[in-house]
Amino acid sequence: MPSAIWSGAISFGLVTISVRLVAASEDRDVHFHRVHLEDMGRVRNRKVCELDGQEVTSAEIGKGYQLDKDTLVPVSDDELADMPLPTAKAIDVVAFVPREEVDPIRLGQSYYLEAAGEVAAKPYTLLRRALERSDKVAIAKYALRGRERLGVLSIREDALTLHQMHWPDEIRDPSELAPSPVEVVEDEIERALLLIESMELDGLDQFHDEYREALERVIEAKVEGKAAPQPAAAREKPGQVVDLMSALEESVQKARQSRGETGGDATVHDMPTRKKTAAKKAAKRGPAKRAAKKSAGRKPRSA
Repeated sequence: MPSAIWSGAISFGLVTISVRLVAASEDRDVHFHRVHLEDMGRVRNRKVCELDGQEVTSAEIGKGYQLDKDTLVPVSDDELADMPLPTAKAIDVVAFVPREEVDPIRLGQSYYLEAAGEVAAKPYTLLRRALERSDKVAIAKYALRGRERLGVLSIREDALTLHQMHWPDEIRDPSELAPSPVEVVEDEIERALLLIESMELDGLDQFHDEYREALERVIEAKVEGKAAPQPAAAREKPGQVVDLMSALEESVQKARQSRGETGGDATVHDMPTRKKTAAKKAAKRGPAKRAAKKSAGRKPRSA
């Protein structure tokens, strides 16, 4: 487990839970240094003052706010630390809302919350179980890296999680991006639904970063003095299908073939409607599977 990046307490009502904040994800990218190709010497960034041209140390660098074109207002770290911010060392729960009310586009970085010591174990478990049973999430305010932030407290298995949220005024209005109104007929919608069903998966664990794996093989080959692996043959691009209905039907058939479903002589015209398909799925799941699905649905959404 990585080291904590913040420590404080969750506060809701009169309950206080000492916690440590731990990143829920890790950087697995392959990173490079910038080098001088002639002799492979490292090329680094130098911090130089634009007025006197002198290189400065980190201790000589501070923060300045651009008030206007010609004016910078200095702000010290001590001034920021002394700001009267009640959430400086607390994750202050301000409300509880149904999970479905949280718009995924508002979510940012995710963290795990670790109970800080034995004293915190009981209230930590109490909050986790209460959230699980209520099927709600907590909306909280907290301060991190010099800013007050909004977050969502949720659960993942036996741990509490904190998902950073964008403030409402940080979300751009998407209305100007929408295309002009066009007519979509019911048959096209039904075929799109069939395509969605044919591509349905039970989980996302099968996905992995193929680019990173290929890059690691290239680096490994260079270290061993071998030739770099040759790229795989490019996937043949399908011919352009102008007719939308034909494109949907062809996509459904290809999706089925990729899953090992031949389909025989059946066509999408003979498939049941969305409502019938949903009813059949519900009947197959039975009470046990429905209960399992409900429990799984309580996991936090990914950001």
